[in-house]
Order: sequence, then structure tokens, then C-alpha cells
Amino acid sequence: MPAVFLKDRSLLSISGVEAQSFLQNLITTDIISLEAGEARPGALLTPQGKILFDFMIWREGDGYTIETDAGQRDGLLKRLTMYKLRAAVTLAPRAEEGVTVSWGEGAMGGENNQGVRDSRFAKAGVTLIRQPGKHGDGEEALYDALRIAHGIVTSGSDFALQDAFPHDVLMDFNGGLSFRKGCYVGQEVVSRMQHRGTARRRVVTVSAATALPETGTEISAAGKPVGTLGSVEGDHGLAIVRIDRAGAAMAAGTPLLAGETPVSLVLPQWSGLVFPTSADEASA
Repeated sequence: MPAVFLKDRSLLSISGVEAQSFLQNLITTDIISLEAGEARPGALLTPQGKILFDFMIWREGDGYTIETDAGQRDGLLKRLTMYKLRAAVTLAPRAEEGVTVSWGEGAMGGENNQGVRDSRFAKAGVTLIRQPGKHGDGEEALYDALRIAHGIVTSGSDFALQDAFPHDVLMDFNGGLSFRKGCYVGQEVVSRMQHRGTARRRVVTVSAATALPETGTEISAAGKPVGTLGSVEGDHGLAIVRIDRAGAAMAAGTPLLAGETPVSLVLPQWSGLVFPTSADEASA
């Protein structure tokens, strides 16, 4: 059972009698249906529907815990405070630094079984537990390899904040994006993308016969850009690509290249998506 400490993760506590309604009307996640012991992905969007902050969220007693990148925590806290106004909500950083993730047989949440199950990995058939604090010393590369194998992205390595829509990072399939709960910041834009089927950029796993080039390398077909390489571990990686362009290239037998390296692209099986073979066939 690997147990990996992610030192660059931080936690926020959201409590108070109006915590649920406050978050439900603000973030992408449907927290009313959030089950005890379950961690779901979520985001706070810009009014234009792009991801301003991304995180995991779970119930903690009568309130909620948000886990985000340490570099995002203060900015997210400031933005949530701005939206708070007079709501009966308390927002505060948690004392724990970092998060431990464990998976496989025996992954039960560490000491006192206090972990929560990551719903993104559950959709890929993997039981992965997230627990505040340090409870293991496995290499972080093990976790990155697991993410890459199952098409699970992280901001910074795989996409830039304020540059990606939730659909781009498969939040419409991983439980982090609700189309039924009503209004929240950016909801009109993402709902329009969903109903019109205009999502074209999607997460793919990338593989090569040799080591992949570095993160940020352009992926192209016949000299035209298809996407950008994100997280890389050896000969496997992640990328967000235009699946209409990638699908057309594959259908025509046109090689896909990451820099000068020939690559293969695969959509995560759990998403149910397939590559279209022409631009007008691409769908969300």
C-alpha cells in the first residue's frame, strides 16, 4: 500500500449554519449530495466560466474541508471571504500542513481511519484515500504515475488557472461539476458548453517509445498545434488536447508529435469519450 505525503497541499475549514448554502451557491460541486467520507473535486470559476481555483472538498463534522495547492490557499481564502458578506460562515486555514494519499489494498485512511475517498480515482476503479498531515514517506513520483495512468490532472503541472474550462479537465465526468443544482459563479457559461456540446479540449494520456520531452512541450500533427504536454513520468504523461484535431489526425494516419517525439494519445476510459474523426463530430 503506497502512502505518499504531498507537502504542497493546504487545507481550509468552512463552518457555520450557512456553510452549505454558501458553498452550494458559489462553487461547481454539488455538496448537498456529497456523502460522508467522500472527497470530490471542485472549482471556483471566473464569471467567464474558467477555473480560478481548483480543490478537493469533503464534509468535516457539521462543516467542510477544502484541500488545495498551498500556493492557492491564501488567494482562495481571500476570494471566499469576499463572497461571504453577512453569511453565517466561518472561514479559516487548518493547522495541518500537507496531505497523505494512499491507495491499493489496505488503504483505509491511516491513523484512526480519518481519511476520505477521492471520487476521481473511484471512477477509474481505484480506492485512493486522502488524509490531512504526514502519514507516509513514499516517493511523490508514485502518485504522479498513478494520476497519469488514470487521466487525473492537477493545476500548475497540467493546466494554468484562469486558462481552462471545467470541461477541459473532465470535471463534467469526475463529479466536480453540477448541471442540476442551480446558479453559481460561471454556471451559465459551463451549462451552455454542456448543452451545445462545444467542448473540444480534453485530457488525454500520452505515451511514447522513449522518454517524453518536458512539461510544456507542444503536441502537433502535420505542423499544426493539437495541445500541450503536462505532467510527465518517463515515457507517459498527460496533456490537454483538441480532440477534434487529434481525432482527425489519427483517422488520416498523420503522426502526432510531442516536440520531435512520436506519441500516442488515449482518452481516459472512465470518461466514456472517444476521439471524433472530424471537427463537426466533436462532442462533450
